Amino acid sequence: MPLMLHRRHALLGAVAGALAAPAFGQSAWPARPIRLIVPFTPAGTTDIAARILAERLGHRVGQTVVVENRTGAGGNIGSEVVAKSDPDGYTLLMQTISSGAINYALYGPRMPYKPEDLANIALVVRVPNVIFVTNSLPVRTLQELVDYAKARPGQLNIGSSGMGTSLHMTGELLKLATGVDLTHVPYRGAGPMLQEVMAGRIQVAVDNLPSVIGHIREGRMRALAVTTATRTPALPEVPTTAEAGLPQVEATAWFGVQGPARLPRPIIDRLSTEINAVIKEPDTAHRLADLGGMPPNLTPDGGTTPEAFTEFVRTEIAKWADVVRRSGASID
Repeated sequence: MPLMLHRRHALLGAVAGALAAPAFGQSAWPARPIRLIVPFTPAGTTDIAARILAERLGHRVGQTVVVENRTGAGGNIGSEVVAKSDPDGYTLLMQTISSGAINYALYGPRMPYKPEDLANIALVVRVPNVIFVTNSLPVRTLQELVDYAKARPGQLNIGSSGMGTSLHMTGELLKLATGVDLTHVPYRGAGPMLQEVMAGRIQVAVDNLPSVIGHIREGRMRALAVTTATRTPALPEVPTTAEAGLPQVEATAWFGVQGPARLPRPIIDRLSTEINAVIKEPDTAHRLADLGGMPPNLTPDGGTTPEAFTEFVRTEIAKWADVVRRSGASID
């Protein structure tokens, strides 16, 4: 081949390679602030966990991670924003058990995105749910609540931070296991629901432990049980639902980071590595544990990988689809 023609082919090949290269290869990622979408209101567990993560993740990647609350439809609105965003690594999602697992069965064909529309990056933390009551309700154990509710069918409300949340489903599991007749009252986030419990307008409620633990510790409401297999060190005096004779009422909420599908693998790997490092930092681990949080434990070292998180999400979707089916729960 003549030298000039050879050079021309080499130049064309280089240009074609540059055009085919992913956008993240054209400049170092991240080159600007990153949005971390929280699909629930401020002050709830999703928001708390996201802000703890964002502070340290931003430090590790060298860019600010801005938490943005996009609420509604049991977490679906914020999740859809991320699912339909550009896969450039600058829009991420603090996903939850509700919008990341339960809602696929609960909303069915009305679900605005599918599991394959989101890339799994890292599981951040798992937390117990806690069943609690307003202080004026004359019950101090879960069995006392069941007996009290059975004597007053349909007279007690049970609050949650939204349709389709693990809190809503925990209430459904309680009703399935005991036959009690409680009226579910969903709120747009934990904050409004907790205010109603403290005011006595909602008698029973379920919440993720981090967003309610301060109120319980300060005596503004009374915890009856946590929904994990073992007691939480954050509230060691509160028994589990299994200890109360209701092992069927088991629910561990979780929070993890997802991005839009087609997110370049190098960005997924970088984020997963940095998130793993953040959640293993002693200060971060202590802050999450003090709120009742438990480490991911998807890998032998207690951490997470994109593959392990993907398998975890797949299992959770199947588990909660069965609960939705058995309970007859719906968004109507």
